[in-house]
Amino acid sequence: MHATLPLLRATDFPPLRRETLTTLQVNLGYRCNQQCLHCHVNASPKRREVMGRETIDQVLGFLRRSGVTAIDLTGGAPELNPHFRDLVRAARSLGVQVMDRCNLTILNEPGQEDLADFLAEHRVEVVASLPCYLQENVDGQRGQGVFEGSIRALRRLNGLGYGDAPSGLVLDLVYNPVGPYLPPPQCALEADYRRELGSRYGVRFNRLLTLTNMPIERFGSTLVSRGEFDAYMGLLKSAHQEANLGRVMCRSLVSVDWRGYVYDCDFNQMLGLPLRLDGRPRVHLTDLLGRDLRGRPIVVADHCFGCTAGQGSSCGGALA
Repeated sequence: MHATLPLLRATDFPPLRRETLTTLQVNLGYRCNQQCLHCHVNASPKRREVMGRETIDQVLGFLRRSGVTAIDLTGGAPELNPHFRDLVRAARSLGVQVMDRCNLTILNEPGQEDLADFLAEHRVEVVASLPCYLQENVDGQRGQGVFEGSIRALRRLNGLGYGDAPSGLVLDLVYNPVGPYLPPPQCALEADYRRELGSRYGVRFNRLLTLTNMPIERFGSTLVSRGEFDAYMGLLKSAHQEANLGRVMCRSLVSVDWRGYVYDCDFNQMLGLPLRLDGRPRVHLTDLLGRDLRGRPIVVADHCFGCTAGQGSSCGGALA
């Protein structure tokens, strides 16, 4: 795999500073039941990095003392962490909003037959990756049979009330391009998803979130191999919108890796660019207790243009 950090480190991306911390994004490990081309985490069934119980307890201790209102669980497939359900139960008992970044097919895996019921019982917000509403595109990007398994999982979630406004059970879908180009306008694409998934499969959801592919890890390496890296970076930079700088997710979020170390965002985590604090080479979540991050600089590199290009991109979808 080609390392992309040397191609990204020298940057003219505008400086950013933090605002009030509201969201703790926790990567529970890089193990996944899928291995997708676009994955910026380079997750796969072969990965063995998994957050342990001690670090889970440190996450819960931070939630109790920090005033953070939301925890965003990601991976890999976060549900494969053996402590996933304990973490969800404890976070919900604290009144913290819980988001699960779900690849959908995990709901069909052996041993996860009751996972959908568990998510509904604890009113977990499901943020589900579905990079297209067409089977050939999804299977081409994520593997044979993934689309069919995703539809089966979506119907299961719908049957529990997910995607229906009166239930309050939130089901958001996530789109990312299948190649080196920007996502189309989020609102128009959401209408297409709603129409096609509804008419073809009877599937309902709350929102569609569009994400730009980041030029890092597996996707970035593929760009380098194909000689497309420079062109893609040129696209991101030419589409940069200053207005998006005020809404990027790193202003109010920190990303925690499976060992408990902290980064300004999930993408910086994958590049090994730690959050800066008091000149330390790396910062652990326990180092943040009692610390106010407001006004502190955010570590940036050229990949940050992926968040500000066009309509913008974040874990919550388009910014504009």
